[in-house]
Amino acid sequence: MPGHPESPPRLVAIERRLETEGWLGWERREAPAASKAELELVHTPRHIAAIRELSESGGGAIDVETYAGPASYRAAAHGAGGAAAMARALLAGEATAGFSALRPPGHHAEAERAMGFCLFDSIAVAAALAVAELGAARVLILDWDVHHGNGTEAIFGERDDVLLITIQQEGIWPGTGLPEDIGSGAGAGFTINLPVPAGSGRDVFLSLLDRVVAPVAGEYGPDLILISAGYDSHRDDPLGGLGLTSEDFGQMSVEVRELGARLGAPVGAVLEGGYAPPALAASVEATMRALGGGGESVSAPETAVAEEAAARVAAYWPTARG
Repeated sequence: MPGHPESPPRLVAIERRLETEGWLGWERREAPAASKAELELVHTPRHIAAIRELSESGGGAIDVETYAGPASYRAAAHGAGGAAAMARALLAGEATAGFSALRPPGHHAEAERAMGFCLFDSIAVAAALAVAELGAARVLILDWDVHHGNGTEAIFGERDDVLLITIQQEGIWPGTGLPEDIGSGAGAGFTINLPVPAGSGRDVFLSLLDRVVAPVAGEYGPDLILISAGYDSHRDDPLGGLGLTSEDFGQMSVEVRELGARLGAPVGAVLEGGYAPPALAASVEATMRALGGGGESVSAPETAVAEEAAARVAAYWPTARG
């Protein structure tokens, strides 16, 4: 839709930036379309059919901010398929890191509801496939988009084979992701929401990675780490209110890369938000450089946000006490 922030120039900016850098030496692969069976790992047949039918009929509004056009089903199916193919490659040992850079984003899509620019939850498809077919016993999803990944939480909220840790700006759309939301049933404690105040930047994020994400991941022992890589947490993004820079995303990615190396788990990133194309492109490049081996780990600062979060999370994950 003309003027919509989730638009093709997002990927154009990423591709142009990476082309000037020789794609950083990464192998490029075409994203296949997810099969109906793969989509049904996290979505209902009715939802999948509804998105396909809406696209094939020419498209239209799903809600006030989410639209489908004639090619939207195909694009979303390839988005989910790219994430799934990345998971296959990583768990087959073809690489230690990957990045699925496709649109539309996915982490707001619930099992039977498209919302927040998202039609299918690509990272959820990849995680569910990893467990169902690729030999992974446990998958960690780290979501650092400025908006809470409500769809991913809803899909995995009652499961313990996917651990979801989200760092998002507090008090903004979609209004989910409260600290007390920890999952239910077998999944109690396997959802960790880490809302942060507006303006939070490098220190807060690095301290949360150090005080919460790393110790919990070490206790959990994932076979695969997936990042819901949203870049609307960038200080230049028009839809967010956080203070990260492109370099900060690079440093965060270094820390996740090193975490994966310690745990023997490959790391894959799936593109989510990011609506300032120059900042988005620079941030994706920084992430890929880091996941590819660039940069070194740094000591994380102490912050009150991380200390409070660690104390809260320790009720389920004792290693977070430090």
